[in-house]
Amino acid sequence: MTTTLSPRRTTPEAETEARVRQSLAERLAPYAYIAPFFLIFGIFGLVPLLFTFYVALFDWNPIGEHVFIGLDNFSRLLGDPRFWNAAWNTISMWLLSTVPQLLAALVLAHLLNHARLRLATLWRMSMLVPYITSVAATTIVFAQMFDRDYGLLNWLLGLVGVGPINFQQSVWGSHIMIATMVTWRWFGYTTLLYLASLQAVPRTIYEAAAVDGAGAWKQFRHISIPSLRPVIVFTIVTSTIGGLQIFTEPMLASHTTPLTCGPIRQCQTLTLFLYEQGFGQFQFGYGAAIGVALFVLIIVIATLNYLLSARIRPER
Repeated sequence: MTTTLSPRRTTPEAETEARVRQSLAERLAPYAYIAPFFLIFGIFGLVPLLFTFYVALFDWNPIGEHVFIGLDNFSRLLGDPRFWNAAWNTISMWLLSTVPQLLAALVLAHLLNHARLRLATLWRMSMLVPYITSVAATTIVFAQMFDRDYGLLNWLLGLVGVGPINFQQSVWGSHIMIATMVTWRWFGYTTLLYLASLQAVPRTIYEAAAVDGAGAWKQFRHISIPSLRPVIVFTIVTSTIGGLQIFTEPMLASHTTPLTCGPIRQCQTLTLFLYEQGFGQFQFGYGAAIGVALFVLIIVIATLNYLLSARIRPER
């Protein structure tokens, strides 16, 4: 005697429940994929940030007492000329390094996109050499180039009758020297970002513009720049964040007084001032207040840059 198994019948309610479970799993899957990032960011990013705000409200001695003083650290900050000097140095070096870097990278990327070069990939990849070079090695080379007595730049200036300039000991000279180092390091990387984005623009658009009589300048203005809008916004924001947090270059450029970056603090940035107060003077509360002020400054300037750069629109 044989028995036959009849197929299992599902009720409409069970089918509906299964579909709901599947739909719920599909909705939750993307959040599960991105959850590790937010978990790591929360532990190593958000928690230290909130703790910095907390420490800024105290007279915090790392090996002593923690006395709550409210907003006194911020009041002291606003009246500290060293803070305003560091803020001015930071903004000055950021402008001197970011604006020329982005403009030159934009022009070079446009030229490379149209030029026909042999071994084009090799030339493009070689632009990453400054990016992967040690910052310490870069600082040593540029310090020699800008040296007052034996530097290459002063030797070239001497050929046209200009006396030697002590770049490392003057305000504008040190700013130009450090801005040049930052520009050299990031110029090739930014150019490749722009170039990669331009490679996605169809050649037919440039050909049609040329047929209509548009020259190189009009193609660059009305096709290349609007096509690069998302990448331009990205590089402006990231350059703002990185430029306002500059630390390594000014610290290494003044090896005799690394924390103050010179006898008159001519190139001390906000990050160096924070490091000096927090880890040099062990005033953790005051150093945290400097970090909060730097955070607010970055947010404000990055937001303004984003709003201005977002006005770039493709031509209709």
